[in-house]
Amino acid sequence: MAKYKLQQYPFVVPTEDGKIIREIWGHSTGHPGISIAHMHAPPGWSEPHQTPEFDEFTYILKGKKQFEIDGETVILEAGQSILIEKTARVRYSNPFAEPCDYLAICLPAFSMDLVHREPE
Repeated sequence: MAKYKLQQYPFVVPTEDGKIIREIWGHSTGHPGISIAHMHAPPGWSEPHQTPEFDEFTYILKGKKQFEIDGETVILEAGQSILIEKTARVRYSNPFAEPCDYLAICLPAFSMDLVHREPE
């Protein structure tokens, strides 16, 4: 029996805000302990504030992304990464003219039950 699992086609998470989420590993593959996703955030995209119950690592592949973390604004560019610890109040956005591609890794896996998004 093989001691590996090959993932050929990530699960594309349906969204209505123009963001493209390709979950490579996570709940869609039966792995609730981690999620790994390739994200594409179009110019002008943003999410509401949230206070997740998971650590989130982000690595910027292309473009820039803005993070509002507990009242502080951080902007990352291609090649930079960040760890946002669980229970931090955070808002993700791309207020820039170019799209942003990045990898997001959540421990445990991202889920709507754990993200605690605030109403807009």
